[in-house]
Amino acid sequence: MDIESTLISKYNKAVPRYTSYPTVPHWQSKVPTQNEWLQAMKKAYDDAPGISLYIHLPFCEALCTYCGCNKRITKNHGVEQPYIDAVLKEWSIYRAQFDTKPLIKELHLGGGTPTFFSPSELERLLSSILDDCIIDPDHEFSFEAHPNSTNRDHLSSLYDLGFRRISIGVQDVSPEILKAINRQQTCEEVRDLTQWSREIGYTSVNYDIIYGLPFQKPINVSDTAEFIAEMKPDRIAFYSYAHVPWKSASQRAFTIDDVPSGKSKSELYELGRRLLEAEGYEAIGMDHFCLTEEALNQSYKAGKMHRNFMGYTSNYTKCCIALGASSIGDSWDMYVQNEKHVETYQEVVNEGRLPIVKGHQLTATEMNMRKHILNLMCKDKTSWPSISKDAIAIAPFLPNLDEMVEDGLVRYEHNTIEISDKGKYFIRNICASIDPIFQNTKSENPMFSKAI
Repeated sequence: MDIESTLISKYNKAVPRYTSYPTVPHWQSKVPTQNEWLQAMKKAYDDAPGISLYIHLPFCEALCTYCGCNKRITKNHGVEQPYIDAVLKEWSIYRAQFDTKPLIKELHLGGGTPTFFSPSELERLLSSILDDCIIDPDHEFSFEAHPNSTNRDHLSSLYDLGFRRISIGVQDVSPEILKAINRQQTCEEVRDLTQWSREIGYTSVNYDIIYGLPFQKPINVSDTAEFIAEMKPDRIAFYSYAHVPWKSASQRAFTIDDVPSGKSKSELYELGRRLLEAEGYEAIGMDHFCLTEEALNQSYKAGKMHRNFMGYTSNYTKCCIALGASSIGDSWDMYVQNEKHVETYQEVVNEGRLPIVKGHQLTATEMNMRKHILNLMCKDKTSWPSISKDAIAIAPFLPNLDEMVEDGLVRYEHNTIEISDKGKYFIRNICASIDPIFQNTKSENPMFSKAI
C-alpha cells in the first residue's frame, strides 16, 4: 500500500497533532485556580480510582537541534537535588488531597533526559513518592532514555522500583544525520542499552525513530531499519519530524530547504513502513509499530488502547497528575500546565503553591468531541447515535469527509467513521476534518506543523 503523490499534495496541510483535545493553542485564556484543579483532579480519581503520573525532568547535557521539547541545557549536575526537592514538594500538595494511599497505575519519566539525573537522585525521587502509594498489580512504569547518558546502574535502579518499559531515543543511526542534529550517541551505546535492558528483565523496549530529519535520505532510513532488524525492539515510535522554527529556536539551525517535505518525506515514511512490516511490526494508531505479541498491540486489537499526554498506553485513567516544569495534568474535564521556566517553577513550588500558568475547562461538547478524536486515534473508528448532542456537533462538518471517502481514506455510514489502512497515514487530517474548533478557527500565524 503506497501513498499516491496526489494524496500527499492534497492533504499535506497544517493540522493539530492532537496530544490533547482541545489542542493547547485553543485553550481558553482563563487559568484554572489551584483549588479548581485539585477539585477536578480528586473528582476524576474518585470516579475511577487510579493515577497516571507524569514527571518531567527537563535537563540535557547537549542540545539536539531538532528537538521541540521543553528542556534546559547544562552540564552542571548540581541542579539535580534542588529540582527533585521541588518536584517532591509539588507532589506533597497532591498527596494531601488523598485520605488514604492513592493508587498508581501508570508512571512515566519524560524530558529532557531523565537519565541526566543520577540513579541515586532518581531513587530518592521515586521512592519518596511510591513508598506512600499503592502500586497497581498491572502497573506500567516507563522512562525515556538517552543512549549517551544511561548506564546499567540507571536500568537496575529503575527496574527495582517497578519499571519494565524503556523508550530509547534512537532517531536515526547514520553518523552524518546524528552530527547534523547534534545527537551525541553511537550504535554501540544503543546496542548496549538494549541488551542490558533485556538482561535485567525489562519486558518492553521501544525505539523512537524520526523520519523527515534535516538532510535525511532513503539510505539513512534503510540503515536505521537494518539496525532495528538486528536489535528487534518490541515497539517502534516512527515519528514525523515537525519543523516549527517559530516555536523551537534550535530548529533555526536548518533552512526549509534542508528538510525533506511533501513527496520526498512521504517516501521516507513509506520505505520505513515497508521495512518495519517486513520484520513483523504491525502499524497501530498514529506513528506506532509493534510486534504481534507486544502488550500495546494486544491492547489495540482488544479495543482498549488509550492515549494521553504520555502517548499511547494500555492503561486508562481519568486522573493524570503531572509534576515538573511545563508538564500537563488532565482530569478529563480540565487541563492544567505548569510553569516552563525551571527557576520560576521551583520558586513557586517552594512557596507551597502549584505552578499552574495555563489550563482549560472543557465543555460538555468538547468532552464528547474528545471521545471521538481519541476513538479515531486509538481504535480507527468512532460512532454516535442519530439523535444526540454528538450528532448535532459533528453534522455540520461531515461533508468534509466526502473527498476522504472518495480517496479511500475513510468509510462513513450509519453515523460511523472508520479509517482504512491507507487512511492511517492521514489520521490527523481525518480528526481535523470533523473538529469544530479547528474548522471554526482561522489564524494568520502558523500554529501547527504540516500533516506530512
